[in-house]
Amino acid sequence: MTIKSMTGFARADGTSGPFTWHWEVRSVNGRGLDVRLRLPPGFEGLEPRIREAVAGRIGRGSLTVNLSVKRAHGQTEIRLNEIALRQVLAAVDALRATVPVGPPSAEALLNVRGVLELVEPEESEAEATRRTEAMLTSLHEALDGMVRARSEEGRRLRDIVGRQVADIERLVGGIERSPSRAPAAVRQRLKEQVGKLVETGAALDEARLYQEAALLAARADVEEELKRLAAHVAAARDLLGKGEPAGRRLDFLAQEFNREANTLCSKANDPETARSGLELKAVIDQMREQVQNIE
Repeated sequence: MTIKSMTGFARADGTSGPFTWHWEVRSVNGRGLDVRLRLPPGFEGLEPRIREAVAGRIGRGSLTVNLSVKRAHGQTEIRLNEIALRQVLAAVDALRATVPVGPPSAEALLNVRGVLELVEPEESEAEATRRTEAMLTSLHEALDGMVRARSEEGRRLRDIVGRQVADIERLVGGIERSPSRAPAAVRQRLKEQVGKLVETGAALDEARLYQEAALLAARADVEEELKRLAAHVAAARDLLGKGEPAGRRLDFLAQEFNREANTLCSKANDPETARSGLELKAVIDQMREQVQNIE
């Protein structure tokens, strides 16, 4: 099984007796499984089996299933509607009682709407059953085609998200190895920041000064954020490797990536970490866009 996209399209045609039909199945991303059917009049009875077929193949997405049906015109019969004809003749007799008119021609009577009807021959129960099963077989073909399309798009998405996860790992590693995180560099920045506090002339006793220095040190420490980002990278790779429906979990993971990146950027107190943090946020935003389309 591979990661699947929620975007796909497929079609299938079929024929049974005088009937020909055309299925179109279209899928886009959605929070759950939402199936919308467009069926011609007289085919509403297919709905339960259509929904069953979709649910057996699709776990998530917004789907539109469209069915078009045509019947061969050569099978249509012309039939005289005797009831309508008698009503027309009665109307002519009533008219003669008030206005002198001659008898209507046969052509004129046949041109009255409803006197002649186009009648489709009735299907036997066996024919209707065969047609229904043939239509559902075509639907399964369309759904199989859409699943293949979603799988192909899913492979592309997996590669894109995989590269983005690698970029996140690279940026996190760069921050971890940055000279700005060396103990000497951290001490120098703390020394400068404490010096600025002293230069303000504020009345700071030794205990208060220690507290301020400890707060500055805590704010400058991004070790926990880097560890969590590394753990998220491992989790993302695990989800991409399993090939199971993972869209929701990847979406949640992208939010967690973003949360840690925001915290890291807020703590950054040197230009190099700040630049890497902003680049990290940009990659995470791109990843969040892509995982929205994964089933």
